[in-house]
Amino acid sequence: MNCLIKISRSIAGAAASAALVVSATAPVAVSAQAPAPVGDLAQAVSALRAISTLRADFVQSDRNGKRIGGVLTLKRPGKIRFQYEKGVPILIVSDGSALTFVDYSVRQVQRWPIKNSPLGALLDPNRDVMKYGRLVPVENRNIVGVEVRDKAHPEYGVITLLFVRKASAPGGLELSSWASLDSQNNRTVISLSNQQYGMAVPDNTFRFNDPRTPARR
Repeated sequence: MNCLIKISRSIAGAAASAALVVSATAPVAVSAQAPAPVGDLAQAVSALRAISTLRADFVQSDRNGKRIGGVLTLKRPGKIRFQYEKGVPILIVSDGSALTFVDYSVRQVQRWPIKNSPLGALLDPNRDVMKYGRLVPVENRNIVGVEVRDKAHPEYGVITLLFVRKASAPGGLELSSWASLDSQNNRTVISLSNQQYGMAVPDNTFRFNDPRTPARR
């Protein structure tokens, strides 16, 4: 269980960066010989902005290959919840202003501003992906890779998003995965599957039971 908690924590770091995204189905190699069309960046930005709500299964893995799964729920702008599989006493949730890491095993709660998290590229409405993003060439023409970094704030890190071309997805691109590498060199990959869009998601989905609150008698 300790190793599960350790790799869960890596996604909630205050500063993260991305190197290579693994898709929901298989690894995708970066290829300097296969530059992506410039218009793909604008399409990826449009695809992100077109997501109102998203629910998907996820698998999280670290550089050592340790993996845990769960269900991700996203509601733009700013809200996300990583509900880990049964037996993992970890919750990561954003209420729109801050990203909160909850470890129920030790009754610990940590919070970071969304803008200081790699997930700011997904959640922060003020993060201009067009300004800070660049295309990452990949071998498969059906895949679009976008790296987002703010060079003025390297402590915010970098996140690399991977999209699969899919006509039925918002904006014609389906977010399939992302990778982040934090300031401590902890690399985390999130791979998505069974994506569903546009469902009603109540705001209380992004609340949590505070383990620091004494139980009432």
